[in-house]
Amino acid sequence: MIHGPGNKGNLNLLYKIVQKGLPCPLGAFENRRSFTSIDNLTYIISQLIDKDIESGIYQVADDEALWTNEIIRLIAAAQKRKSRIWNISRKLILLSARLGNVLHLPLNSERLKKLTESYVVPNQKLKTALGIEKMPVRAGAGMKKTFESFQK
Repeated sequence: MIHGPGNKGNLNLLYKIVQKGLPCPLGAFENRRSFTSIDNLTYIISQLIDKDIESGIYQVADDEALWTNEIIRLIAAAQKRKSRIWNISRKLILLSARLGNVLHLPLNSERLKKLTESYVVPNQKLKTALGIEKMPVRAGAGMKKTFESFQK
């Protein structure tokens, strides 16, 4: 996911949930996700314009993958409020999702999987090809900038 000021997507939804003071009941799940800040993406594009690299498939991502719980904490910090993450038993959440399958509830197994699965991509091949050691913007700093833009 690419994020930055003016972002319109799932981060906005998560931001609004935290803003309303609603707790996240999925604290027991430790999923990590790769993101790319718009600043890092524009840096990579400028590097690709200036340098000739071998043709291939490259993945653009911030250097650090973030846990969903970290993202919630970053959102809460941007709003100057306390994060509300509940560590409800994974078994209870999984059982609730299975019940959602049968009763056609908003929380079902498919949605739970999307909310809790990890999706981390490596960016080392791209950094090696460009001859860079690290991305210019750290994942947390990029997220903070994005969340602060939501307040405006």
